[in-house]
Amino acid sequence: MAELTALESLIEMGFPRGRAEKALALTGNQGIEAAMDWLMEHEEDPDVDEPLAAPLGHTLGQEPTSSEQGGPEEPESAAGEGKPVLSEEERQEQTKRMLELVAQKQREREEREEREALERERQRRRQGQELSAARQRLQEDEMRRAAEERRREKAEELAARQRVREKIERDKAERAKKYGGNVGSQPSPPTTEPGPVPSSPSQEPPTKREYDQCRIQVRLPDGTSLTQTFRAREQLAAVRLYVELHRGEEPGGDQDPVQLLSGFPRRAFSEADMERPLQELGLVPSAVLIVAKKCPS
Repeated sequence: MAELTALESLIEMGFPRGRAEKALALTGNQGIEAAMDWLMEHEEDPDVDEPLAAPLGHTLGQEPTSSEQGGPEEPESAAGEGKPVLSEEERQEQTKRMLELVAQKQREREEREEREALERERQRRRQGQELSAARQRLQEDEMRRAAEERRREKAEELAARQRVREKIERDKAERAKKYGGNVGSQPSPPTTEPGPVPSSPSQEPPTKREYDQCRIQVRLPDGTSLTQTFRAREQLAAVRLYVELHRGEEPGGDQDPVQLLSGFPRRAFSEADMERPLQELGLVPSAVLIVAKKCPS
């Protein structure tokens, strides 16, 4: 059975002549399979149908004649002479083989594209997982920094409270050292002898209750008030120190000394009273004191 040339076979399979000639030329006339591979790979190219300049004296898909090769011309090589003519059955058979080859190439191309699509999907998922992991690490870092910031603020707050307590203790020690030697020289308040209480056989004298704590409310000159609980045996100087530390004036500035007054009956407490316990001054279990600015002497 006579065979069609590669160019004729491609044309029989439905490829345009210009595209078939270009495929054969660019594949070096290596056969119909190479040309079909090129056509399948470049069918979407915008310039696939642009003509390709062929070398002079050479027709794509045909062997050069003996005159083009420089050899003697033979009688049976003349154009149109000695070429076998295919019957219709042979042409259909050859076309069928070519179509099967095209279908095989098409399947191979689809399988290759499917593999490439799967690889792209795996790559996309891998990138998504990496991005999600990066976001999670970023959130964990932010949470860790926030926790460290809270711990730092708490430590600073505790340190500030500790400094305030230490200052109160130092002020108490300084006042005790300053006024400790003058307590004995101050005259003690006169004690009144209680009058005779008529005894009643049906009544017993009430027992005096002992309090361990004292609730003091201090009214400031600006109308505000401070309330704090002290120990009953704590000195009145602790109340004055508490007022000086919490009366709202700027720390480190010049502060006027304060004088504490009792509300009713009205009484101004002296420096000697500052060293006396609250229980002894009659401020237990609760009392209201007034702060008045004391002019420096």
